[in-house]
Amino acid sequence: MQPAPLTILGYTVTALCFMYGVQLLRSPARASLGNRIAAVGMLLVIGITIGLIGGNANWAYIVPPIVIGAALGAVSARAVRMTAMPQMVALFNGMGGGSAALIAAQDFRTAVANGTAHPDITWAIMLSCFIGSISFAGSIIAFAKLQELMSGRPLTYPLQTPINAAILLAIVAIGVFLIVASQSLPLFAVFVVLSLLLGVLFVVPIGGADMPVIISLLNSFTGLAAAMTGFVLSNDVLIVSGALVGASGTILTIAMSRAMNRSLFNVLFGAFGATVATPGGGGGEEGGSVHPTSVEDVAPLLAFAQLVIFVPGYGMAVARAQHDVKELADELERRGVQVEYAIHPVAGRMPGHMNVLLAAANVPYPQLKEMDAVNPDFPRADVAMVIGANDVVNPAARNEAGSPIYGMPILNADEAKTVVVLKRSMATGFAGVDNPLFYKPNTLMLFGDARQSIASLTAEVKHQ
Repeated sequence: MQPAPLTILGYTVTALCFMYGVQLLRSPARASLGNRIAAVGMLLVIGITIGLIGGNANWAYIVPPIVIGAALGAVSARAVRMTAMPQMVALFNGMGGGSAALIAAQDFRTAVANGTAHPDITWAIMLSCFIGSISFAGSIIAFAKLQELMSGRPLTYPLQTPINAAILLAIVAIGVFLIVASQSLPLFAVFVVLSLLLGVLFVVPIGGADMPVIISLLNSFTGLAAAMTGFVLSNDVLIVSGALVGASGTILTIAMSRAMNRSLFNVLFGAFGATVATPGGGGGEEGGSVHPTSVEDVAPLLAFAQLVIFVPGYGMAVARAQHDVKELADELERRGVQVEYAIHPVAGRMPGHMNVLLAAANVPYPQLKEMDAVNPDFPRADVAMVIGANDVVNPAARNEAGSPIYGMPILNADEAKTVVVLKRSMATGFAGVDNPLFYKPNTLMLFGDARQSIASLTAEVKHQ
């Protein structure tokens, strides 16, 4: 049955909303508008779907999930803190993959019951269930790691890769058998369980340092699963939107891997961060010591500087210090100080984490400078203030050939005249490696809660 012309028109408008929304996400200044346009497209396609159902549906089963889902989404959007946004993204992404897998599984059951489970449709069902199950299970593990319900360190065990490979081969063999030979429901259940298991084993050996890449990759998996479900349902807009998410997620995953100067294979199978390395013997390149400082000593450096570059990291998110950083920056600008923010592609725990936090604090978009744009500014910066960042400013990536992060492009904060590092302690970052920057002669360590330290600095600068 061919869809009506109005349905085709609605699907076309929806697809255009999705594509234009994604296009707007390229700019922080227009990202909010892009989200709204994409949301309008989603609302439109939901309306079309309800219209197609007409009076043949059992609304007692349809309306309650819509109401509950909308309520949960609205509450989550308002109640979840920005520091927990990576966890929410991982969880919502997993729900998308799980939904695609469930829809495909029900279609397989229906096709078997009706005798219509032919290869021309079961191939899409198998792919949707396989990819969706991996996305769901993997996203749940990513959520647990980010929420610290389980260790963020890579969890490995003997023969891990051969075991995963054996599970994958078993999934492929069962899938091919279900497509070309026999549509056995018990065997299909085994197929789904093995796919879920592979999703768990896929993410467990990946450490917290690589979570931004994994979230992006799992997002692309969810898109592919949705596209496969579109083939199962013969729904063009689902195919287009799923392919769009899959393609954009894949491109972002590759870009973030390149930003760390690591292959995607290494991210997935390198167990990065499994051991703690201490380049320079834990004391920097020359075995030096750290130089603790105080708010009273740092405030004059900021107040009488010409250029100050803030380098935000996950520690800023944990301390919820972005609004305090903006207040300090405003005070410095009132004194004629130029202020910039250095954004590393993989800072934080999800793609664009620092951009989202600083945008929420109303930081002007032109001040948010990506790594390649801001690195030439560090040598002329009077102060580089590192707020909870660690691995993305670690000079070992340039200088220590034996370091696990060697070769990763970093923010050249160490080239500033003075570096002020805000940290609670000398603990290592996600990569589990020591940072020689902390021991350099031009580095001052301001220990304590970042939010309290920034607020005290703001007060002190006002009295300079």
